[in-house]
Amino acid sequence: MPEDPIAHGELAALTRRFEEVAEKNDREFGIITSDLTAVRLQIGNLDQKAGNLDHKVDQLKGDIEELGQKMDRNQAQIVELLTGRTEPRIVEAPASTTRSEAA
Repeated sequence: MPEDPIAHGELAALTRRFEEVAEKNDREFGIITSDLTAVRLQIGNLDQKAGNLDHKVDQLKGDIEELGQKMDRNQAQIVELLTGRTEPRIVEAPASTTRSEAA
């Protein structure tokens, strides 16, 4: 059976097109794989940052609670001073601990 040169030419053209498409697909797959790796790294970084933010939010929450308690104590002291005393309170040292007696 003799070979058909036209059929060989068409077969060679189809083979070239198939190989070109395969190479293009391989390149595009490589790009997609690379992009996917980059996205995974970014997600890991974002997850770490979110964890750090959770820690900082917890710290701020504690600081705010402490500040609220301190404000409550200070307000209570102010109310006590305004309502409980009209004269300044002077604390004197006992006579046995003065400097003149110690010398």
